[in-house]
Amino acid sequence: MNLMKPLDFSIRPCSYDDIPAVMDVNETTLPENYPLFFYEQILEKYPKTFILAYNKDDPKQIIGYIMWRVERGLSSFGLEHVKKAHLVSLAVLHDYRRQGIANELLIKSMELIREFKISEYVLEVRVSNSGAVRLYKELHDFKI
Repeated sequence: MNLMKPLDFSIRPCSYDDIPAVMDVNETTLPENYPLFFYEQILEKYPKTFILAYNKDDPKQIIGYIMWRVERGLSSFGLEHVKKAHLVSLAVLHDYRRQGIANELLIKSMELIREFKISEYVLEVRVSNSGAVRLYKELHDFKI
């Protein structure tokens, strides 16, 4: 249950200086944790697809993030090779959930990743993560 008042947030690109705060959000909210070099590699290869949500009153307060990578592979819907956007991680601190932050991060990042001429978006989510499953179904009608 979110007991905090709604947050005035904004979105911006991630920088190398932001990675420790991103790692804190990840380690606080998700069971999958990544080493520092992993974040640096995503930021180096796909900087436009690694964006943050932050508190407008305190731009250093990172409250969520999303990062993607671009891959080539067989289509999930046929036998052709396509370029895919693979959602690596999306997280929002528990106290700031259900305020549209994940939704905004997903929409904005999908707009930014279009420049890579993506044919498919690939999302992986634990079945038990009902909030994420609901977000993906409601927002973009992703196929399971």
